[in-house]
Amino acid sequence: MTKRVRKAVLPVAGLGTRVLPGAKTTPKNMLNVFDRPILSYVVEEARAAGIEHIVFITGRGQGAIEEYFDSNPEIEGALAAKGKDEILAEVRRDLPKPGAMSFVRQMAPLGLGHAVWCARDIIGDEPFAVMLPDMLMMAGPPALAQCVAAYEQVGGNIIAVEPAPEGETHKYGIVALDGREGRLNRMTGMVEKPPLGTEPSNLFISGRYILQPEIFELLETQGRGAGGEIQLTDSMAELMKLQSFHALEYDGVTYDCGDKIGLLRANIAFALAHPDLGGAARAAIQGLL
Repeated sequence: MTKRVRKAVLPVAGLGTRVLPGAKTTPKNMLNVFDRPILSYVVEEARAAGIEHIVFITGRGQGAIEEYFDSNPEIEGALAAKGKDEILAEVRRDLPKPGAMSFVRQMAPLGLGHAVWCARDIIGDEPFAVMLPDMLMMAGPPALAQCVAAYEQVGGNIIAVEPAPEGETHKYGIVALDGREGRLNRMTGMVEKPPLGTEPSNLFISGRYILQPEIFELLETQGRGAGGEIQLTDSMAELMKLQSFHALEYDGVTYDCGDKIGLLRANIAFALAHPDLGGAARAAIQGLL
């Protein structure tokens, strides 16, 4: 039997250079998408997939993340006293159960692989999810829940993928497949930013993973790769020699919130999809066109 996926790692220590100066004093993953921070959506997605414990990998100047997921007696007390129960419920919606979140300092920006490795003692010997908060996914069921369902079907390691825009495969990590039938297929390899015309498929790795704990042993000794950083894909390629990997072409849309235009697209999409304010948002957007 496969062990249940109970924990998720969220690497949030990046500097957010593509969204500066907005991320100069506000962690990039705390920037708003319509009515709440990016991380609020990602944590909601994790919980919907059955995740019980979230490990944030943080860096310098990111104390606002920990503060956001803590109670604020002054704000909550003021809202309660004024009878603003709906706003109070929104403020409290992201608060975790005691002990359900951990915050680990990465100390140095050594890459995604290093960030994931920093969570090793909290994850232990369990399979776990990795969620890149820059990549905000609009999907139903939620993207990570689709990954968990795939994991429960085939076990091993699961990588969420989606088709790259035409002519842009050279910008992404692209997966190689052992045949392509349906949305879930066995992987045979990964290529980081292949030159146009050499890509093994048009499917790029889109920011949700389920990995086995053996990845930590490989990350422990992983040398620096592209960009002089410890790359998670390098260790995944090594683990693929020992364990099965499947690519799940998840059903949904990804918005890259680490990019200014991607962040704008996410704001528009989530505003239009808001159950209460979607109509007003549509009218406001149309009024500007």
